[in-house]
Formats: sequence, C-alpha cells, structure tokens
Amino acid sequence: MEEKQEVGQIPAIYRAIAGVIADVGTVSKDNVNKQQGFKYRSIDDVYDALHPALAKNKVFIVPEILEQTREIVGTTKNGARMTQVICRIKFTFYAEDGSHVEAVLIGEGMDTGDKATNKAMAIAYKYACFQVFCIPTEEMQQEPELQKDPDGECPQEALVKSGKTQKNAKGKPNGSAGRPSAAVEQQPSPAEKVTTDMVNTLKSEMNRTGVEEKTICSLFGVKALTEMDVLQFKKAMRKFEATPDKKEEAAHE
Repeated sequence: MEEKQEVGQIPAIYRAIAGVIADVGTVSKDNVNKQQGFKYRSIDDVYDALHPALAKNKVFIVPEILEQTREIVGTTKNGARMTQVICRIKFTFYAEDGSHVEAVLIGEGMDTGDKATNKAMAIAYKYACFQVFCIPTEEMQQEPELQKDPDGECPQEALVKSGKTQKNAKGKPNGSAGRPSAAVEQQPSPAEKVTTDMVNTLKSEMNRTGVEEKTICSLFGVKALTEMDVLQFKKAMRKFEATPDKKEEAAHE
C-alpha cells in the first residue's frame, strides 16, 4: 500500500515523457536538400511524429523567448537585407497534473523577410524535442561532417582576430586575474582550410540564394572564400539551409 502511495506521488510529467519516448519512434529523413544532396528532418516531420504521442500521453509544450538578438548581416543581389535572429528560448513540458520540466535552447535563423524569428523558434523547438524525447538521429548521408557529435571533432578557431584579444563580459581579456588564458598566449595550430569542392558548394548556395560573396567574407572575417576554414564552412552551410531561394525572395517582394 505504501508503494502505491509513493508511486502516486511521482510527478506525472516523468511518466508522460517516458510514454512519449516509447510512442514517438524514429523521425525519418524524408526531405532532401537539393543543392547538397543530403537528407534532413523538417519541423513538419517532428510535428507529425510527435502530435499523436503528445496527445496520447497528455503532454503539451509552452515556448517562451528569454532573449533575442537581431542583426542585418548583409544584402542579396536583389538588394534585400539579410536579417539574422538568435533566440534563447525556454520550453516547458507540462503534464495534466500541472507538473513540468523545462529545457532552454538557442535557435538561429536568417531571412530577407519577416520569417527569421520563426525559423529560429522552429529550429530550437525541433532540437528541444530531439533531446528531451531522445528521438533517434542519424548522421547525414551525403554531408556527415555537418552533424557530427561534438566529441568527435576538435575545432581550432583563432582566439585573436584583427590583433585584438577576445574579452569576457567584464571587458577584461580571457584568463584568470585579467591575464590572457594559455589558449590565447599559445599560437593555435592552423585550422583546416576549405577544399575546392567546399568553395564550389558555397558558390552554388550563393547563386541559389542571391547572397553575395562579400557578405559571407564579412560575416566570417576573411578576404576570400578560399581563406575560410572547415568550421566556418559548416557554419555557413547551416545558415544557407535556413535561407530561401532568391526566387522565393522575389515573390515576397
């Protein structure tokens, strides 16, 4: 009898999330990026897979934007301004008894119209659900480097750019007692440079979206695409994934 009372005192959200995990299964990669040829899961795929499991286990999700930044990062060939939005969003997962758990994620989106915030919210929601409900994921088939496990790579970004040392929130150089950290004092090994194929892929995406080369170079602090490293290439490709075709931009205009 005491055992039943103890079980009954467990917040319903824990059992509900476990139920969703058991019911949702795998979200397959049914969409294809036609420019790079890799498969991916769209936000609609996540909604379609999760809705029955959430309804069955009586779970609903409430988003709350905690922080938001908005920046014009360049213009397209058509003269449209490219806006980048980064949102820090808290997702609260509720069960029918009011118990809940929270997850805070960062979402980033780029758009020439009014959809940058929507894209940032959608990507944050998608990965919040992937992680909370442990939805199985797979390596991208054609471009596996775009979604590697963080422990599987060691990015070597330069900590000193344009002769200036990066500073912390208090305005002091990184490192204890206001001194540069060992990572800054030591010359880091050169990051792996992009290949010719990677440069051609970037050019293909610029042709598709209308984003100019000078915009990409300015965004990553390089003079030419060939000066980018592999990590910067990956970041650029993630931004291009959220960027519509220039035909779509023209339709909005």
